[in-house]
Amino acid sequence: MTHDEKQIHELLTRYEALLNASDADAIAGLYAADGIFMPHGFDSAQGRDAVLRSYRAIFGSIALSITFEIDEIKVAEGLATALTRSRGTVRVNTTGASAPEANRELFVFTREAQTWRIARYMFNKAA
Repeated sequence: MTHDEKQIHELLTRYEALLNASDADAIAGLYAADGIFMPHGFDSAQGRDAVLRSYRAIFGSIALSITFEIDEIKVAEGLATALTRSRGTVRVNTTGASAPEANRELFVFTREAQTWRIARYMFNKAA
C-alpha cells in the first residue's frame, strides 16, 4: 500500500467512526471546501456548510451502526477514488426501530493543503 493509499484508508476508517458517532461537524471537516455529498434519498449538498447541514438533517432522523469494506483505492495525480461497501444497521430516532443497512459507495478525493479530503461522495442501496 502506498503512502497516499494508506492516508485514504485512514480517512475512510475515520469517516466510518464518525458516521457511527453521528458527528456531522467532524464529518464536514473531512470534505474539501467545495465537496459534494450525494446521499441516497436526499438532495445533493455542495460546499462544506451545505454538507454539514445535510449530515445534521440525516443524523436528526437516523443513527447508523455500520462497517466499511474497502474494495479499491486508486490514486492519480492530485485525485483518488475509493469503492466501498457498508453493512450494519440503521435506527430510526423517532421510533427506535432498527433495520439492516447495506450500501455501495463511491468516493472521490482531492488534496487540499497537503491533506486528502472528500471531494465527492455518493452511495446507493446494495442489491
